[in-house]
Amino acid sequence: MRAKWPLLATVLSVGVAYVAYPYVTLYRLGSAIQSADAVTLETLVDWPAVREGIKEDICDLGTPDPGPKTAAAALPPFGSSFMRGIRSSSIDKSVTPQALLAAATSTLPAKQPPQSPQGADVHVSWAFFGSPTTFLVSLQAPGQPDPIKLELDLQNGEWRVQRVWLPADLLAAGSRT
Repeated sequence: MRAKWPLLATVLSVGVAYVAYPYVTLYRLGSAIQSADAVTLETLVDWPAVREGIKEDICDLGTPDPGPKTAAAALPPFGSSFMRGIRSSSIDKSVTPQALLAAATSTLPAKQPPQSPQGADVHVSWAFFGSPTTFLVSLQAPGQPDPIKLELDLQNGEWRVQRVWLPADLLAAGSRT
């Protein structure tokens, strides 16, 4: 019976570390935003995957139906793809670690010193495992009725933000750029 205790302790320790690891990554992500650490943000977020997800969400918003199509309306498909290209380029330029840090910094009142915590108003509503390699997080921002949702995936032994779902009003604002 005594020989099983070290094995049980090892398995239990690995299990606790596995469960705690995404929460530690979430803490590191928040600390990187608060300390304006773009290098850490670069390692904790799969930026190309996040950009692609936001592009998909904006395209899913759709554009209003222009009405009945006529033979003279041959340009809308081209115009639509042209606008998607412009939005895509805009997202590529604006969804970066530096832009996230600039947005977090711009929410500070002008009177606060720069070393004060940034983004402190955003809090985690819930966080849990979606699968053994997926961790889901819901963040509530002040003034936003809908949460921002994150998906972290376990890749090569590290948890990284793989997908971000923004509230519809933020996506609509982004689609106008």
